[in-house]
Amino acid sequence: MSEQVQTQTQTLTEVPAEPEPEPAAEPPVPAPVPAPRKPRRVLWGVVRWTAALLVCGGAGAGAALGITAMERTEVPGLATESDGRWDYPELSLPALPAGAPRPFTDGNDGEVHHADLRKLLLPAPAGATADPKLDGGWVGVDSHLAMLAEQDRREVKEYLADSALRHVAARGWTTPDGTTTRIHLLRFSSVAFSEAYRDEVTGGLFRGERLPAGVESAVLDQSTEDIDVPNVAPYAYQEEEPYGPEQTRWSFVQAGDTLAVITLSRKDGVPTVPFQQTVALQAQLLG
Repeated sequence: MSEQVQTQTQTLTEVPAEPEPEPAAEPPVPAPVPAPRKPRRVLWGVVRWTAALLVCGGAGAGAALGITAMERTEVPGLATESDGRWDYPELSLPALPAGAPRPFTDGNDGEVHHADLRKLLLPAPAGATADPKLDGGWVGVDSHLAMLAEQDRREVKEYLADSALRHVAARGWTTPDGTTTRIHLLRFSSVAFSEAYRDEVTGGLFRGERLPAGVESAVLDQSTEDIDVPNVAPYAYQEEEPYGPEQTRWSFVQAGDTLAVITLSRKDGVPTVPFQQTVALQAQLLG
């Protein structure tokens, strides 16, 4: 799928820094809880993907590079046929408070996102119907927990209460094909807490824990493995077949002190291209 992913990112423009900090628009921020920076852990699924790529990469690299370098109109048979991607607006990085660095630049060793978290949410694509409960603003932690299976919510809520979670912002929409998308951005007081929560929710997936509501079992989703955004790590999963009335695919995008939880659901299966595209663009906004 590399040829699809590579053409779904955008070149983001950067809004000039604000001349002076605006009055705080975010809820009161609790005092940061000190936590030692822990070593990054690599999920076993990522290791397995890497091994597979080492075996197969040599055979497929030449063809993949040749295809991704071309525009769609240059690939025979693709000149007039849509690949199913959604029509997202042109994206730009939000302005920063004066003097504040981007998360992965010199002088920001804590990988902190200083921009308004709400402005880092991916906007809805053209033709989508917005979810009035997830309108791109602040939400409570229960909004995120509602995405999980009911039996896991209490335990995860207790975990988050101890994890120095600062803010949650969310946006949701439904496209004309019936795909429902929900994105939650969780900002923690440090990258260590963000990574720890990522490991907490992903570590239990194959034990049948921390699954999205309505999902009974999960498998790795390799469709996003070629997304290449520096310093940002997406982890993707999908509901194992046979699934019920609808299928769910979801991704955790780790970016410094912030974790994006992207969930797509659709009757008869979530299409691959919009899922790749949504994860890739949200990763760019956080990178």
